[in-house]
Amino acid sequence: MNDRRFRLWGMPLLAFIIALLGGHYEGENVPVRFLVTWLFSLYFTAGFWLGNRALWAWLLRRLPRVEQTSRRLWTLAAASVVFTGVGTALFTLPLHLLKPEWFSMAPRDLFRQFGFNLLPTLLVQTLYETMYFFQQWEQNLRRVDQLARASTQAQLDSLQSQLDPHFLFNNLNTLAALIEPDNQPAQQFVEQLADVYRYVLLAQGQPTVPLADELAFVDTYLALHKARFRENLVVEMAVEPPALARRVAPLSVQLLVENALKHNEASRQHPLHLRIAANANDGFLTVENTRRTRTVGLAPGTGKGLANVRRRYELLATEHAVEIQEATDRFVVKLPLM
Repeated sequence: MNDRRFRLWGMPLLAFIIALLGGHYEGENVPVRFLVTWLFSLYFTAGFWLGNRALWAWLLRRLPRVEQTSRRLWTLAAASVVFTGVGTALFTLPLHLLKPEWFSMAPRDLFRQFGFNLLPTLLVQTLYETMYFFQQWEQNLRRVDQLARASTQAQLDSLQSQLDPHFLFNNLNTLAALIEPDNQPAQQFVEQLADVYRYVLLAQGQPTVPLADELAFVDTYLALHKARFRENLVVEMAVEPPALARRVAPLSVQLLVENALKHNEASRQHPLHLRIAANANDGFLTVENTRRTRTVGLAPGTGKGLANVRRRYELLATEHAVEIQEATDRFVVKLPLM
């Protein structure tokens, strides 16, 4: 948090208010006595302000997540009380050595000073937490808006068509009814294609979907390609049952599978091996494929699809980022499970 201007204005102003409310200004040389009181007040204010700010920033780094807010606030309150008590004695000591008649180190006087210092300390901590809350609230609003845009773009890219998806889905069902009943492969292919578009329609507007639903969709999507690639496409699923309840961004796994099919050779001589694995303990879903770049009939990749997936997971504020591992013979992408 960039609070430089807040500190430059806040510390002198708070010291001014404390000096104005806490001093007794009667008789002669009132301006001089007020200036001296303000300087001493600024000394204590700056010390407590900067010390408590450092304490708050340290706790924020240790306990940054939303679900840790309550724990962070209670820890901050307790630590602030301890710091104020210790700081009262440490900050008073050099002034006591300089002016013992003004700054007493007697326990009763230190306790009274501690109570006085505790009020601005808690005020400053409250201000920082409030500023942080509104900053996070504003970032979340922007994140939701950007996530909606990224999700919409991903769905548009996955359709690969300017046709209305509802129109296409309904006509696929009509086509399935027109196919001869004994032509089971054609019936199955059209039904699988309709299932693909049904999932795309259902996923619209959802920031996340269960991994089980996404993998069922991917399985259908791969079945369509198996009709074309046959034994040239080898798929291995190694997903542990507990991981199926976790969530992923919709169409994100399908896009990784699509990229593997699009950019790599799948022939009898060089089959394309695709492995999809998930482990609930490490919190990742892994999509791994052999890497043998196609050179015929393929436009250069723009990288927009993969960049879109990474951006969507950033907007979802997952604990881990999307990981990409590249080697000469394989390509691996790891998606965090939510």
